[in-house]
Amino acid sequence: MAEITAALVKELRTKTGAGMMDCKKALGENNGDLEAAVDWLRKKGLSSAAKKSGRVAAEGLIGVAIDKTRGAMLEVNSETDFVARNDTFQGFVSEAVKLTLETGSDIEALKTASYPGTGRTVEEQITHLIATIGENMSVRRATLLDVSEGYVGSYVHNAVAEGLGKIGVLVALESPAGEDVLEPLSKHIAMHVAATSPQSLTIEDLDPELIEREKSVLSDQARASGKPENIIDKMIEGRIRKYYEEVVLLKQVSVVDGENRIEQVVDAAAKEAGHPITLKAFARYALGEGVERKESDFAAEVKAAVGA
Repeated sequence: MAEITAALVKELRTKTGAGMMDCKKALGENNGDLEAAVDWLRKKGLSSAAKKSGRVAAEGLIGVAIDKTRGAMLEVNSETDFVARNDTFQGFVSEAVKLTLETGSDIEALKTASYPGTGRTVEEQITHLIATIGENMSVRRATLLDVSEGYVGSYVHNAVAEGLGKIGVLVALESPAGEDVLEPLSKHIAMHVAATSPQSLTIEDLDPELIEREKSVLSDQARASGKPENIIDKMIEGRIRKYYEEVVLLKQVSVVDGENRIEQVVDAAAKEAGHPITLKAFARYALGEGVERKESDFAAEVKAAVGA
C-alpha cells in the first residue's frame, strides 16, 4: 500500500475542502491515488464544502456556556435560519462553546481544538457539517470572561434551545458574595445589556472618537441655533452627560426596573449582600452584526435565467 503522507492529505484537502480525517480515509481507500480519492469524496458527498465556502453566512446561532467564575460566548454562522433550527447544527454550537471555556477568546485556538467523539478538530468538524448539511458555515468569533472570585452570568434572547439564541450576553461580577446574590444580579444586568447594547462599561472605557464625534455634532447643532459660545459650551457639557447616560452601561437606567441606574442596582445588591460587588466586564453578541449580507433581486434573477 502506498504511503499516505501529510503533504498528500493536505493537497487532497485543498482540492476538495473535505475534513483532514476524511481525506486520510479517502487516500487509504484508494491506495494513495489522489484523483481516485477526489472521486471517492465526491461520491460520499464530502467534497462540496469548498464550493460553498464563498457564500454569505449571516444566520446561525449565538451559544453561551457558564462555569461559575467563567463564561464563554460563541457565534457560529450559517446561510439560513432553517439550518439554525437543525438539531445537528445546534449540537455543534453547544459543544463548541463548551470548548471555548478552555480555549478562550482565540478563535484559531478553538478551531484547532479536538471536537469530542469524532477524531476531528473543530475546523474539520464544521467542514464535515458543510458537506453533510449543504450550507456554508463559519465559526466567527468567541469571547471568554472570567473573574478570580465571583460569578459570570448570561442571558440569551430568542432562545431556540438551552444556551442558544440570536442575542447573547455575558456579565462578569467580581465579589465574595454568594451565587444566590450574584446570579440574579448578573441576569438583571445581562437582560438590560441585551435590550440597550451599551458602548462601554464606564465613561473612561468609551472610545474617545465617539465622544469627539458627538461633541462635533452637538456643537454644530448649538451654533445653528444662534446661541453665544459661552452658552454653547454649557449646552454641550449637559448634552454629553446625557449621551453618557445613553451609551455607558453603569450610567444607564435599568430597563428591568425602569428607575435605577445600573451602578445603583449593583450598589443596592452589594449593600444587601454585605459584600462589595464590582461589575468587571460584559460582552454582547447579536447574530450577524457587521456581516455584509448579499442583497438579491429575485425578479431580476428570474428574468436573467429565462434570457429576458
